Amino acid sequence: MTISADDSGPARIVTGVLRDGDRVLLVHRSAGRRWFRDVWDLPGGHVDEGEEPTQSLVRELREELGITASEPSGPPMREIRGATFHMRIWLVDDWTGTPVNAAPDEHDAVAWFGTSQLGGLRLAHEPLLPMLTAVLAE
Repeated sequence: MTISADDSGPARIVTGVLRDGDRVLLVHRSAGRRWFRDVWDLPGGHVDEGEEPTQSLVRELREELGITASEPSGPPMREIRGATFHMRIWLVDDWTGTPVNAAPDEHDAVAWFGTSQLGGLRLAHEPLLPMLTAVLAE
């Protein structure tokens, strides 16, 4: 699977691991999507021109989940690089609002998962399972 990039280089992607106690929130990317079809993934998206990645994360979480998160003050907890993308992942433990599917054109479901449920999911990126398991073990 690939994510397209323009002439400026790999697509810059930001995502958040929303953690609420012993569960994490994932979004299901519908089968009709162009990239990463029919998989569970982290909420997030592309960094817009002129935006800082942390600002993009706050915007994407608002657009996709209808929540207000604080802008991260530290570095991402993880980075995943592919041939056409560079994804930064931040841990998000604090937000206001209740996460809902505010972007049905991007995903068809939003759900919370505990450690025992993660192994049975088809995830967008292989490194997500050990990362999410480690986050829930903290």
